[in-house]
Amino acid sequence: MKLFRFGNPGSEKPGVLHNEQKLDVSGFGEDFTEEFLANDGLNRLDKWLNDNISNCPQLSDQERLAPPIKKPGKIVCIGLNYKDHAAESKMELPVEPIIFFKATSSIVGPNDDLIIPKGSEKTDWEVELGVVIGKKASYVAETEAMDHVAGYVLHNDYSERAFQLERSGQWVKGKSCDTFAPLGPYVVTKEEIADINNLRLWLTVNGETKQDGNTSDLIFKIPHLVSYLSQFMTLMPGDIISTGTPAGVGLGFNPPQFIHAGDVIELGIEGLGSSRQVAKAYE
Repeated sequence: MKLFRFGNPGSEKPGVLHNEQKLDVSGFGEDFTEEFLANDGLNRLDKWLNDNISNCPQLSDQERLAPPIKKPGKIVCIGLNYKDHAAESKMELPVEPIIFFKATSSIVGPNDDLIIPKGSEKTDWEVELGVVIGKKASYVAETEAMDHVAGYVLHNDYSERAFQLERSGQWVKGKSCDTFAPLGPYVVTKEEIADINNLRLWLTVNGETKQDGNTSDLIFKIPHLVSYLSQFMTLMPGDIISTGTPAGVGLGFNPPQFIHAGDVIELGIEGLGSSRQVAKAYE
């Protein structure tokens, strides 16, 4: 299935993409939350659709798309997880996954505006594959890790490089500004993706390609990441692991390139859809 949410902020409803048609499934009676995933919601929704799909209203493409998971408990990000990105960042390849968090208050819909933070001069882009946890994971073996994955989501891990790298402390300061985590359009369940380790991911700014990579280049693969993280924290249904970005971020150019008001950022991952953000100055 491809799950999405739609509607104005604060009144979003659940939907499903079926045969390329967006359907309102609010009649199912549940939103896409931690509780939905924890209580076998994917299978229950699938069975409900078999009996009720003809009664689901069709949606216009003009509907605003919301974050496809309602209020994830946490976003755990993996740094420098592509060799070419580590090289452009002039950093050594990690021996173990580099972990940082992104505040969930940064989450917005896939096509919502990017608000450049107050005082920012170095707002940057990062197309990333997000992994959505479907079942509680604590001290999980790598061989069992995929049993705890519900699906995948497109994520633009926006970063303010001065906040991240020049202001001391942890990376989270440069990662958590409002609107810095557009998610979606969809959560695509794992059976929809034939090979998660061979998906193209790309990003353009004002129509110019900046990033064009493939998940085959991930240093630490998804089963390892799920298992590794579960040794340090319990992963809950709805949590998102953002797996890192390939080369082509603004910081990696010579001279560096950063986002300005009016810029249009578009990105996508094969099988997961695409998103589009327009940058606006903080007011």
